[in-house]
Amino acid sequence: MPSRAGWGLAIVLFAMLTGAINYTLSLGFILTFLLAGMALVSLLHTWRNLAWLQVEAAPPPAVFAGQDAILQITLTEDRGRDRLAIAAGIGGQEPLFVDVPANGTGTLAIGSPTLKRGWHDIGTLTLSTGFPGGLFRAWSKLETGTRCLVYPRPASHSLPLPQGNTPGRGGSLSPQVGDEDFAGLRLYQRGDSPRRIDWKASSREQGMYSREFHAESQQQVWLDLAQTPGSDLEQRLSQLTSWIMQAHDADQRYGLRLPGTHIAPAHSQAHYEACLRALALLEAE
Repeated sequence: MPSRAGWGLAIVLFAMLTGAINYTLSLGFILTFLLAGMALVSLLHTWRNLAWLQVEAAPPPAVFAGQDAILQITLTEDRGRDRLAIAAGIGGQEPLFVDVPANGTGTLAIGSPTLKRGWHDIGTLTLSTGFPGGLFRAWSKLETGTRCLVYPRPASHSLPLPQGNTPGRGGSLSPQVGDEDFAGLRLYQRGDSPRRIDWKASSREQGMYSREFHAESQQQVWLDLAQTPGSDLEQRLSQLTSWIMQAHDADQRYGLRLPGTHIAPAHSQAHYEACLRALALLEAE
């Protein structure tokens, strides 16, 4: 379709053609038809600038409510022509532009604002171009079929992480002997494994030393929606989200209790994401 500049050129050409007819100006006819022919050639090149591009959209990673869901777009060209000034946008947002080299690829990261937790549909992706000349606009609308998981928004003023005195109910245990974290050296005792003997330290003729290890700290906390303060469900979920982030950053074992869902205490990236996912998809009572 013609752009604003295209419609303006059409009006100018119509006025030139009218003047050439009224005054029988041969040069007027030549100039009018020359400009009209160039406009038609521009129309063809505008269409070819977008045609046969291959589009791939990667599913966005999970984000917190209020952040933008980032859709990674990859445009691939395999026809041996440079594709210049390709615009991509979602909904009514301001489009982003990228140049795709001949037989190459171009990438774009398009943000889609999120307002609430749960699944966020990315919507329709629009690719368009006005190159060359800007007289016409060619476009294509693509249903991405992509959605993004949105975690609850963390509380702006988070309360301290709940504590307790009973292990499994918010309490903690002292580090135990194990095989994970190096804790130091101690004098050799009968029955120590030869693999734990520090031969370098023992070679100083100051006695035999064994390496001592501690198991991962058993400190853990239970996070329970029913015991979380807040005036409504969303505020309590925001507080739980902040507690999960605090516990994860502190390398603390934590569990989560929700209506119909119990996640046992653990500490890992997968556990962190599973807890946040459970909060994001919790249905309102």
